[in-house]
Amino acid sequence: QVQLVESGGGLVQAGGSLRLSCAASIGTFKTYTMGWFRQAPGKEREFVAAISWIGGGPLYADSVKGRFAISRDNAKNTLYLQMNSLKPEDTAVYYCAARRSIQLVATPSAYDYWGQGTQVTASS
Repeated sequence: QVQLVESGGGLVQAGGSLRLSCAASIGTFKTYTMGWFRQAPGKEREFVAAISWIGGGPLYADSVKGRFAISRDNAKNTLYLQMNSLKPEDTAVYYCAARRSIQLVATPSAYDYWGQGTQVTASS
């Protein structure tokens, strides 16, 4: 049974930092492409970043380039998202997702498994 569990969300002031983690129980973790998405109230789920296990990437949304960094520890079956210089517009529920392919894509429907999400709030 596949399980993705996010943690590390919280409330920070604008300009602050948070590190999200996603613990995966998902077969051979290292063969999955992993991604982070977010969804703000009243908005569609949007791509944040993705990382494959072999070559290429990582891939970032333009809105987070230079501020966020995605990484993974295949030995720990864990995905991370380091978020720096947070802005109020980064406020959303952040989701971890897994894709059974090495191809990096930004489309939510291309991902096969999802976590429950963790709330991130950056106050102005």
